Amino acid sequence: MKILVGIQGTGNGHLSRCHALAQAFIAEPSLEVDYLVSGRAREKLFDMECFGDYQWRQGLSFQVREGRISVLDTISQNPWAQFWQDVRDLDLSSYDLVVTDFEPVTAWAARRQGVRCIGLGRQYAFFKQSAALPTNILQRSMLRQFAPCDTAVGMHWEDIGAHVLPPLIHHIPNAEPILGHEILVYLPFEPLPQVLALLQSFPEYQFSVYHPETQRANHGHIQCFAPSRQGFAEAFARAEGVIANAGFETASEALAYGKKLLVKPLSGQFEQLANAHCLATRRLASVMESLNGNYVEQWLEQRSSVRMEWPDVGPVLATWLASGAKDSVQSLHERLWQSTHRIALSA
Repeated sequence: MKILVGIQGTGNGHLSRCHALAQAFIAEPSLEVDYLVSGRAREKLFDMECFGDYQWRQGLSFQVREGRISVLDTISQNPWAQFWQDVRDLDLSSYDLVVTDFEPVTAWAARRQGVRCIGLGRQYAFFKQSAALPTNILQRSMLRQFAPCDTAVGMHWEDIGAHVLPPLIHHIPNAEPILGHEILVYLPFEPLPQVLALLQSFPEYQFSVYHPETQRANHGHIQCFAPSRQGFAEAFARAEGVIANAGFETASEALAYGKKLLVKPLSGQFEQLANAHCLATRRLASVMESLNGNYVEQWLEQRSSVRMEWPDVGPVLATWLASGAKDSVQSLHERLWQSTHRIALSA
């Protein structure tokens, strides 16, 4: 069985999820797997060794200005002609199956060439209407057209439908919650000066800030770091809590390890707004609509968190794909959600 996995490189969550999937593929010797990454400049990708000699395309991505999705920039700055050329040029004749984690070049090439495509990842949870993830028909249509697929395998924190599985978590060693005053901050879509200003008022806490606009820097109780998978994992393991945008993967990792969580959804990004709505209504995390010190202060004083105990999804998916993905997604859904538990933690 030969598979091409397409990875949307815009957000680190897609890469983290596919790292976990690549690790699970190791136990399936019948699989031959290639990878294609798009959505981020190649020189800005990091810790990519597990994907071997991966292919890269420019792809498509949402453009962000001052912490908000810019529709005008998204339309004007994406390389549409190059994208369609890449779709036409990508030869899938040697592959039995395409798996896309919301990567559009592989998804559209598979549609053009009649190769079965499985959409695997967070965005595919939105393909069907759900009260837990409020979106309108236009937004769901946009998601379906961005990276279309034949079989949708979405992911969510709780069971909301037969097309949805628990999160695929990149496991982090020694990451049990530590009661202390160390906080991990990952707000890559917010302007760095605003993030630093937000944290200045809390000198009794130690903040580890990972941000694409910085290198290693010491600001007293605030330590800044460039993106690094290993460094991020180490800071995550030490942290009592996490402050992040409302992306799916970072929130999932925090919930899996019982870290208290404060999220700030990216303005104008309906997926993040839906994520934040769900986290708040299900009391899985706290939400701030803007970078507001009052929200941070209240959250820092909080001593309770939630741990979600999910099964190890990666090996199940790897085995399913190695067999040609013949069983229904509903059968995977029923099997995996049976062993999921929610645990309330307190200091």
